[in-house]
Amino acid sequence: MRAAIVVFPGTWSDGDCVFALERLGVETRRVWHREADLGGAELVVLPGGFSYGDYLRCGAIARFSPVMEAVRAHAEAGAPVIGICNGFQILCEAGLLPGVLMRNASLQFRCQPVHLVAGEHASPFTAGIAPGRVLRVPISHGEGDYFAAAATVAALEAEQRVAFRYCDAGGVVTPEANPNGSVGNIAGVLNERRNVLGMMPHPERAADVLLGGEDGNAIWESLLASLPVAV
Repeated sequence: MRAAIVVFPGTWSDGDCVFALERLGVETRRVWHREADLGGAELVVLPGGFSYGDYLRCGAIARFSPVMEAVRAHAEAGAPVIGICNGFQILCEAGLLPGVLMRNASLQFRCQPVHLVAGEHASPFTAGIAPGRVLRVPISHGEGDYFAAAATVAALEAEQRVAFRYCDAGGVVTPEANPNGSVGNIAGVLNERRNVLGMMPHPERAADVLLGGEDGNAIWESLLASLPVAV
């Protein structure tokens, strides 16, 4: 199993992604944004960070990097892509996922653990997560307020493409559990084919008990178990 970890100028969670995936037996390779070849990777990861310093809108410049053509082709072939935090923002800017990430409703940068519950169990990213299981995963963002037109949100709900929602420790989705103001407490969404996931929380930073917990591994393990070449 091979994963391409895409690195843009300003990316800084690539090391965390490498750490999390290699602990699960995945071979990783960092792919610089100017490259046009993903090296035959089965999985593509767009990590968190501040690509291009988050000038203009977050991810608005990164979407034009040469590597994004390869990412788009990978996604259109039905292969898995996950964008985390800034990676989620890039996927939205590139049109690979619907909606946009705006300034947190609090207008504050939020770096804290949050609780998540899967909103569906039909995607490779969530199929291995038991219904009702609550994951404790950190966030670290200033622009994580997910917004989309009402018709788009209705379609995401109807098609069960809300991958994760913010909830309390008991798994109840409440306004108080929402750290950024995202519509519907949405923490992650899927594309129509369910092979592209964007999420604001950082599963790669919840990969080891010594680092505060390993709930994030549930997402990687679910994905790996769904692939033809499993580890």
